[in-house]
Amino acid sequence: MKKIKKTGFIINKGFNILSRFFLSAFAVISFFYLAPIIINFTDKNFNNKEFTNNSKNILNNTLNKDKLIEGDPTADADERDLLYDILEENNSEINLVRYTTSEIDSLFKEVNYNLKDVRDSKLVKPIDIGLLPNEIKSIVNTKKRKEMFIKIVLPLIVKENNKIRIDRKRLFTILNKNSNTEIEKKWLEKKYKQYGVRKNDLSTLKVRMDEIPVSLAIAQAAKETGWGTSRFALKGNALFGQWTWSGEGLKPKNADEGKDHKVMKFHSLQLSVRAYLRNLNTHSTYINLRKARTELRNQNKPLDSLILSKHLDKYAETGSQYIEVLQKIIQQNNLKDFDEARLLPSSKDLESLI
Repeated sequence: MKKIKKTGFIINKGFNILSRFFLSAFAVISFFYLAPIIINFTDKNFNNKEFTNNSKNILNNTLNKDKLIEGDPTADADERDLLYDILEENNSEINLVRYTTSEIDSLFKEVNYNLKDVRDSKLVKPIDIGLLPNEIKSIVNTKKRKEMFIKIVLPLIVKENNKIRIDRKRLFTILNKNSNTEIEKKWLEKKYKQYGVRKNDLSTLKVRMDEIPVSLAIAQAAKETGWGTSRFALKGNALFGQWTWSGEGLKPKNADEGKDHKVMKFHSLQLSVRAYLRNLNTHSTYINLRKARTELRNQNKPLDSLILSKHLDKYAETGSQYIEVLQKIIQQNNLKDFDEARLLPSSKDLESLI
């Protein structure tokens, strides 16, 4: 009798152990099966997005080269929104001094600013000439006139490109942080507006917030102004013949009937350069230029003005002929020598470091 009871006890004990094992196994399997579902449900329904930071995920998506596509190319922002900072400075009451060619030439000699040194050292003197000299038209020697023009516009172009380069670095710094300050968020909102980008469209902002080769900018300025001799350049500081329908401008003398556009007028040459870069970086007409520039970036290649100029056929009515002219200007004047040029710090910059 005792033997039978003992055997039954052993059987019951074995059954209980086996039952517990299967229950434990079931619990473990259920946990690993249900946990992802519960977490996913909680994230969707209870987590407030305001308190979550996706900066690193956004950065990964933004830097995914294969998926880098610019936003809707047909949606051009209003001119006043894109150029609001430029239009504000255009209303400046500060009267700029228009120096003569001899005064400018003396200044260049005094600071030892010459193009040969720039080509060799890739360093540009931080000289800010606000207005073109009226006498530039009177420089008979073509080579001297071209040199004068390049020396005036080169620091202005390098300066604006440098601002974009700094902004671009700041963009990546912000995106790579675990959390962003209110100042950084406001800075992003400002850049969305300047570049005509929808809020949080970081891929498009990255594509648009980029430089234009110095050689291409000089070539276009030379073509649009006749190396600084046009009425628009001398009376309106318009280096790139940018049209406007809302801002202050000069009416073309040979404008077709029914066309009410004007060539935009600027307070200084610097603002003209800034508006030009903003135009190429935002208008839907130049989306192919920006795509080509992004491809060069993705391949770790320098921004080639001869490649990018191929996408400026719509900048002028002459189309492909306009591209040929630009490329000739770039090649005949060796303008690509200036593409790697960097601006030397000004005296004010140096003072701030002391």
